[in-house]
Amino acid sequence: MIVRIMGEGQVEISADDIAVLNQLDSELESAIEANDEESFRVRLHALLDKVRHVGKALSDDSLEPSELILPPADASIEEVREMLGDQGLIPG
Repeated sequence: MIVRIMGEGQVEISADDIAVLNQLDSELESAIEANDEESFRVRLHALLDKVRHVGKALSDDSLEPSELILPPADASIEEVREMLGDQGLIPG
């Protein structure tokens, strides 16, 4: 799966890593639903850090289409709320 973190570039994520990312995504959704800014910030950073850790960075000139777009680390709770789909940020 090709993932773009807005403002950072693309990474390729193995299918084996999707389950752990879905768990982090669920925790992020819960923080958003509770309108808990502090928890939201912690969960967003945890999700993005995990994507960076498990993902293999693609070159800047790569033309691969992104299957998933994640918000930047400084996104507001409202911005991320608008990005959420029926299955969160990471469909699984």
